[in-house]
Amino acid sequence: MQTMNKKYYVYIILTTTGKLYCGYTDDVEKRYNLHCVGKGAKFTRANKPLKLVYTREFETKQDAQKEEYRIKHLSRLEKEKLIQNKEV
Repeated sequence: MQTMNKKYYVYIILTTTGKLYCGYTDDVEKRYNLHCVGKGAKFTRANKPLKLVYTREFETKQDAQKEEYRIKHLSRLEKEKLIQNKEV
């Protein structure tokens, strides 16, 4: 059961290799820090995080997961537009 005021977030990280990594969490700062120390995801162990470039808040975990899935299927150009606040 979800807490009534708990928020979920989708985020995009730019890596030192120039790649974009998308994920979801209930604590962006904590999750980003895990990625930075090599404990966040296999992808970010191989592609070190450079900076957090996008976050979006959601009311439910399911909504955040759906958006993460949608973003992961966007092209690089579409992701860049999203990051620049040009909705895709």
